[in-house]
Amino acid sequence: MPTCLSHLPPSTKAEIQSNQLLAKTANDRICLMTANPGLSKTGDPLEVLDAAVDFEHFRGWLVEGLGYGDGAKGGRSPFDSVSMFKALILQAQHNLSDARMEFMIRDRLSWMRFLRFDLGGPTPDENTIRLFRNKLTETGTLKRVMKAFNWQLQKKGYIPMSGQIVDASLVPAPKQRNTDAEKEAIKAGKTAREIWPNEPNKAVQKDTDARWTLKIGGKIRYRPDGTPPPQIALPVFGYKSHIAIDRRFGFIRESAVTSASHADGRMLPRLVTTDNTSSEVWADSAYRSQKNEKWLASRMLVSRIHRRKPAGKPMPQNIARANAAKSAIRAHVEHVFAHQKSRFGLFIRTIGIARAEAKLILANIAYNFDRLIFHECARTMG
Repeated sequence: MPTCLSHLPPSTKAEIQSNQLLAKTANDRICLMTANPGLSKTGDPLEVLDAAVDFEHFRGWLVEGLGYGDGAKGGRSPFDSVSMFKALILQAQHNLSDARMEFMIRDRLSWMRFLRFDLGGPTPDENTIRLFRNKLTETGTLKRVMKAFNWQLQKKGYIPMSGQIVDASLVPAPKQRNTDAEKEAIKAGKTAREIWPNEPNKAVQKDTDARWTLKIGGKIRYRPDGTPPPQIALPVFGYKSHIAIDRRFGFIRESAVTSASHADGRMLPRLVTTDNTSSEVWADSAYRSQKNEKWLASRMLVSRIHRRKPAGKPMPQNIARANAAKSAIRAHVEHVFAHQKSRFGLFIRTIGIARAEAKLILANIAYNFDRLIFHECARTMG
């Protein structure tokens, strides 16, 4: 303790020390916000993100979902809910594990500035990050946050327009090594605890929700006689991300997550909405069925779904031309998956479909944030 304070009463000493600590914290925050001016001058992408997205708009939903107490029982105050949500977005954009995320928050000054953490102050560890995400998952808060951002988009003028495009993409997960008996038990719907009752440590590491499927490589091109050439089929273990985007702006408006083996066509009613200004719906031939066509017609929606080749016959030229015209529009949804997989490195690290859904919802929100920045920059540039 400095000698200049030794003659003061204990209460005065404590007050002065508290004020000094507050001043140091405020000074650290000022230094952090003004650090690296060259980085801001050349365009810090996190500053652009913070300016484009109103993160405070989500605070109400986050606080309600977390259900924090009023602090009457004591204990350390929780980290700010908006800052923690920002951390989840950064984690989704860089496909980081919780342990790596803990390190990156402490290591990167630009991240601390974006998350509004103080220099030398406490930052969330991997357990805090995991528990925060799990809490948002259990309460369904992430879905509500995505809906809230859609409302924010509409206030900015980005309303769903020009129709909607539906598609799905496989997202791999760590492969499981199981015996034939264990595989049959998983297919029968048994839980990991039921399959490995005497091995609890093994059971918690087993994902019984993910499934194997075959991914056909490349576009199927038929011979003149209607027969397809040999195709490369790659086995994939994991989940399937289903999305619907609006054609005009390309934002993800609806999403769902299933196992990799789930049929695409069954998800159409779950993804298509009636709030788009256009009634047109685009999708590939996997969504073509009499049931889906009747469902679309009953809601006054116009089907632009690809038609399938007649069995054992060559593809009629008029259908081939119509499918090609539809593909020019439907291809826009492929850009979403390309962005998530190439830039985000999309991969499921967690166990179970509930946590996988949380990861994919965060990836979808992160994509929408990037898409908003793209449109806002386009507006600025005229």
